[in-house]
Amino acid sequence: MTHAHTSTALRAAGSWLAIASLLMVLALVFHGPIAADLGDQMQRIAGASMQWQTVHWTAAAALSLYAVSALIVLSAGTRLTETWWTTTAWAVVPIGVLWTMLTAVSEATVIANAAADGSLVTFDRWWSFGEGLASGFSVFALAVATIAGHDARSSGTVTAPWAAWLAAVAGLASFAGWALGMWAGIAIGNLLWLLASVLMCLWLLWFGFALATSERARHHMELATEHG
Repeated sequence: MTHAHTSTALRAAGSWLAIASLLMVLALVFHGPIAADLGDQMQRIAGASMQWQTVHWTAAAALSLYAVSALIVLSAGTRLTETWWTTTAWAVVPIGVLWTMLTAVSEATVIANAAADGSLVTFDRWWSFGEGLASGFSVFALAVATIAGHDARSSGTVTAPWAAWLAAVAGLASFAGWALGMWAGIAIGNLLWLLASVLMCLWLLWFGFALATSERARHHMELATEHG
């Protein structure tokens, strides 16, 4: 693949990554921490059904765009996949987000409807289904931690090294928060997951925007050099 094609791929990947991250930050902020008690969670959804549906359709869109961005990166053979572990991390991204996207769609439809109807049996079954698939987000968080750690150590870092290291820690904290809150049933883990995930996605927003703008500037500079 030529340098021009690689640069175009990086600009596209960065742009979709930034858009996805902006949508995901908004979705997470309005989603809030998950309640430790299933009955409380059901009442919370029933009391704000429209908001819950909007948040999860937004999340589904964001997760889809994360998958698009990762597939572009993988197919382009760029510097972002120069090692086997970063290649693996970018390959994990579409798997993790597609699992989670199925959760988002189910929560925006059948789970929201079950909560509104007060059908605890239906809600409980679909919540368990969604919770299992949502574990894909914790895998996504580990992939982001790997990608951020690589960026922090790279000589051509896309973002500030301190921000990349902070994102790597946030990715690990997001995974830990999910494990504590959803797998171990420790309520504080749900808040840790939310805060860490927002921080992680804010870095992805910066990473995507910086990647797109730096490649665009590089492309224009190369064109000017050729015509000069």
